[in-house]
Amino acid sequence: RCLEGDPDLQFLLKGGDLLKVKSRSWRKTRYFRLNEDCKTVWQQTSKTFKSDSSFSLEDMDSVRYGRQTEGLQKYTDSSADDRCFSIIFKGRRKNLDLIASSKEEAKRWVSGLEKVMTVMHSLNRQQNSEHWIYNCMRKADKNADNKMSLKELKHFLRQINIEVDDSYAEMLFKKCDTSNSGTLEGSEIKHFYDLLTYREEMDAIYGKYASTNGQISSSDLLNFLQKEQKEPVSLEHAKKLIEKYEVDETSKQNTYMSKDGFLVYLNHEEGSIFNPAHKPIYQDMHRPLNHYFISSSHNTYLMEDQLKGPSSTEAYIKALVKSCRCVELDCWDGANGEPVIYHGHTLTSKVLFKDVIKAIKEYAFKTSQYPVILSLENHCSIEQQKIMAHHLTSILGSALLTQPLGHQMPNTFPGPEELKGRFLIKGKRLNKLDAAFNNNTTDDVDSVSEEDEAAELKEAEQKPKEKIKLAKELSDLVIYCKSVHFSNFEHSRDYHAFYEMASFKESKKGLKYNRIYPAGSRTDSSNYNPVPLWNAGCQIVALNFQTPGKEMDLNQARFLPNGKCGYILKPEFQRDPASQFDPKNLRVGPWLKKKTLHVMIISAQQLPKINKDKQKSIVDPQVRVEIYGVPDDNASKQTHHIDNNGFNPVWNTKFQFTIHVPELALVRFVVEDYDAASPNDLVGLYTLPFTSMQNGYRHVPLLTKRGNLIPSAGLFVHIMALDV
Repeated sequence: RCLEGDPDLQFLLKGGDLLKVKSRSWRKTRYFRLNEDCKTVWQQTSKTFKSDSSFSLEDMDSVRYGRQTEGLQKYTDSSADDRCFSIIFKGRRKNLDLIASSKEEAKRWVSGLEKVMTVMHSLNRQQNSEHWIYNCMRKADKNADNKMSLKELKHFLRQINIEVDDSYAEMLFKKCDTSNSGTLEGSEIKHFYDLLTYREEMDAIYGKYASTNGQISSSDLLNFLQKEQKEPVSLEHAKKLIEKYEVDETSKQNTYMSKDGFLVYLNHEEGSIFNPAHKPIYQDMHRPLNHYFISSSHNTYLMEDQLKGPSSTEAYIKALVKSCRCVELDCWDGANGEPVIYHGHTLTSKVLFKDVIKAIKEYAFKTSQYPVILSLENHCSIEQQKIMAHHLTSILGSALLTQPLGHQMPNTFPGPEELKGRFLIKGKRLNKLDAAFNNNTTDDVDSVSEEDEAAELKEAEQKPKEKIKLAKELSDLVIYCKSVHFSNFEHSRDYHAFYEMASFKESKKGLKYNRIYPAGSRTDSSNYNPVPLWNAGCQIVALNFQTPGKEMDLNQARFLPNGKCGYILKPEFQRDPASQFDPKNLRVGPWLKKKTLHVMIISAQQLPKINKDKQKSIVDPQVRVEIYGVPDDNASKQTHHIDNNGFNPVWNTKFQFTIHVPELALVRFVVEDYDAASPNDLVGLYTLPFTSMQNGYRHVPLLTKRGNLIPSAGLFVHIMALDV
């Protein structure tokens, strides 16, 4: 509604014909327009108009102008570039590739959709929740007369995931139908909405602190912030919150906070469980690169599994825009002298090396400015290695690091800040890095031993490791990340230079400076738990980004703070070479900062329906709180389930956990639909670092299994972390 009268919005609401492209031969004109709810796009799905469907803006990830998808690059001519655009969806849904009749029209669609998406994402949780309830009311009003009959009211309650017996529904209805007309309309619907969204737990908290004529004054709010939320703030801060969140003008003028204003404040980021001070980049980014955990992807080119799944540039784009800072390129000789990327010795499809480098160049720094490491698994002939080196230098240009920073041989890594906007190549190198300074000339070609990960598949295990030849042009591009063979830790400590790093598959644990990747036996692209490897100090713990699940939740949580930039500074005790820290044997040391964590799961709001096909299916929610960290800290506790209420279930269940090493602990909230006969279905979840949690009464947002926000849903909890 905030775009009322906007010309871009009017254009979208009117809509128009676009050419939908699925292949060279499948191109069909279809009519598209934004629905009146401004949250869904209607598309005609057959020429006769008999069939149509809508998709939600919430399911859209982004809009790309030009031929920026594999489909458009493959199936359209470059002359159509300025008329093309694509809608990219979240998860595994295929991109929607479209061609407009003119450049102006394509730009209009792109800017209009981006504008509406921005407005939608900027809605706070309170507005989202009202938006959602309004939508459900609209759907329940079957005959669209803006009145609600008792039958429609019951349908609406099912829509919002709440099972009410008939007598309760009738009681609510009669209470609101003050005109005795047999339908609810206007202010009666507003009254019904207020009764429905009333939160008893909020009344109790508000009542406890409202000591000024039944309202919360600025000093009452300060008392609440200091005592309950444990925030060391001033009266000035409390006044600013009233100014920012109070909805009633009279209360605002008197610097009071009404009950509605209090709820709005708790639904904003100041009331979130995630500390807003950790949202931007707040860590020191000048430390050496090996002092950070680095968000890393394995088999980045795969969209699905690693035996027959498609390889795609799209997979690189998805990982990079999630702030992944280390991607893998499995390079093999391709046809026509052009190297390709795919999972060797398998049926996964192939993608051109140069196309991948172009996509990486385009999307590497969209969400984070910090350096991207290109980890090369090189299986190419000398000729095609030279082509690889050519593509890297010509496409990446000055962003590619081809010399160490400074004028003399370094003895440590530069920091992420010094390497902003740069690409680093990780791979084999023919000589020491000193050669970059003393014009040391080596032969153009030499041999290095290959650690061929594809050979991990059982049938290939007996083969001896081959030697592969390495082209000098490619070798010279490896500056700070030289891949070396690992013998043992003593040998690495005594003989390996700072820029030399070993890769291990997941079964080798207890490591210091390296890259870890999933075993090749995980042919379905499943993941391992990254936490023990972070505990051991591994910087680059590579996961299959294309596979949703607990492991990717933990990875998303580890890199949630610090501007989601893909780099997290390791705790001091993991950066100090003399540290005696052992996650499995916690002796006294700077890592031991024992805390007691008290968690009270109070309530949930507007949990989504799991089984949308069944009109009458309502969730039976239960909540589990899990701790992931050093072995002594791992724990899990859960509430009882509540029958038939996903709208406003209340638990008031208290848990207590002991955390020994808070700097490595992650806290995970999981909401499930309880089922006695079969495994529980996931409703939503949220994971964050222990050190980024705020104390007090907090709202916890909920995400889908793919890590996307569920706009109106959430948990309400009380958190208290106390020193032991």
